[in-house]
Formats: sequence, structure tokens, C-alpha cells
Amino acid sequence: MGEATRGLATRLVSVLVLLAAWQVAATLAESRLLPAPLAILDFIVKESATGDLWRNVGITLTRVGISFFFAMGLGVLLGIALGRWKALNLVLDTPLLILLNTPALVITVLAYIWVGLNEGAAVLAVVLNKLPNVAVIVREGARGLDPGLEEMARSYRFDRRTWIAHVLVPQLQPFVVAAARSGLSLAWKIVLVIELLGRPNGVGFAINFYFVQSLNVAAIIGYSVVFMSVMIAIDILILQRLEAHVRRWR
Repeated sequence: MGEATRGLATRLVSVLVLLAAWQVAATLAESRLLPAPLAILDFIVKESATGDLWRNVGITLTRVGISFFFAMGLGVLLGIALGRWKALNLVLDTPLLILLNTPALVITVLAYIWVGLNEGAAVLAVVLNKLPNVAVIVREGARGLDPGLEEMARSYRFDRRTWIAHVLVPQLQPFVVAAARSGLSLAWKIVLVIELLGRPNGVGFAINFYFVQSLNVAAIIGYSVVFMSVMIAIDILILQRLEAHVRRWR
């Protein structure tokens, strides 16, 4: 049995153990506040049949994708600038630290107050929460560029485009992918909070609806499980493979 197969088998066993423990706990509790796994599955099937589940998941994924794109783009550019210019880093280090330690809920509420209850405010809130994280990670990569490669670039008189393509980008790729993986897990959680507070659709809205209207725990967990599964699939099928690709030279 190969290492990959053993790893997959271990993951499957851990999931089965978790489901078994969940089933036992639900059986002992005998409470609608702790529904069994089959009750969650039943809700997912019924909600899928109406189309509401996948419509809300699609809307949330769109919000995550748009805000993630802007946060990554701006964060990478800012991180490179901070890592290359000490004066700029000195000026912006404290504001970045403040943003990193400001609760996502506070930023979300302020974005809604300042911009209004619209999609622009939702995207802005995610970007302000995510951008500092990306910038800090990429900054460390920009600070640690190989001096030998820098010397080679000067010796061969690389123009700016060649330097970016053959010196900067290859060395920053692992840091950008690391920022993407950590940032994606942060971004979708923030989007759910944003939807819960002020959007008329999406997974966060649905969770809030079932909480306020009927305290339907099966619905709350069902939506959470489906969206977590989608995000885990994106991480495993895209980001982890991308990370392995950019680190293949090691």
C-alpha cells in the first residue's frame, strides 16, 4: 500500500470514527438540538431538491471568489513593496498590525455603516480582513530573496520584466500559495458573517434564517457541512496541488 493510499485510508477511518461518535452522542441525547448524521443528510437531500441549497452555496462561493481575488492581488503587491522598501514597511507596519488584530465583526459592521448594505460593502469587508494576512506572508518572502540570484540578475543586466519572471516570481510562489491557503479558509468564514449580518441570500443568510425562524439545528449543521466540504475540496484539489507544484524543486 502506497503512502498516498495509506493517508487516504487514515482520513476515511477518522471520518467514520467521528460519524460513529456523533451518532452515539445523538442517540444518548435524544434531543433536536443534537440531530443524528442521518437527520443532517435528510435535510441536505430535501434542501437540494428545492434548489435553495446550491443556489445559496453558489452565491456565497461567488462572493468568496471575488473578494479573494481582490485581497490576494492587492495583498501580494503590498507585500512585495513592504519587503523591498524598508521605509514603506516602517510606515505601514503599525496599520497592518492594527488591521490584523481588529475583529472581523467590527470591520464588517463598519463597512456596512460607511458603504451601505450592499455587495460593495461585503467585498470591502473581506478584503480589509484578508489583505493584511496576505501582505505579511508575502513580505517575508520578498525580504528573503536569494542574494546570489540578485547578483546574477545584475551581472546579466536583467530588465525589470526578466527579473520579475525569473528571480522574483519563482521565489515568491511558495509564500503566495501559503497565503492563498490560509486566506481562503479565513475569507469564507468572514463571508458567512457578512451574509448573516446584512445580505438577503447565501449560506450565512440561510444559517441565520433557520436559527431565527425555527432553531433548526439540522439545517444549520447541514449548510455548514456542505459548504465546508466544498471549501475542503477546493483546497485539496487545487491549492494543495498548486503548493506541491511550486515546491517541486525541493
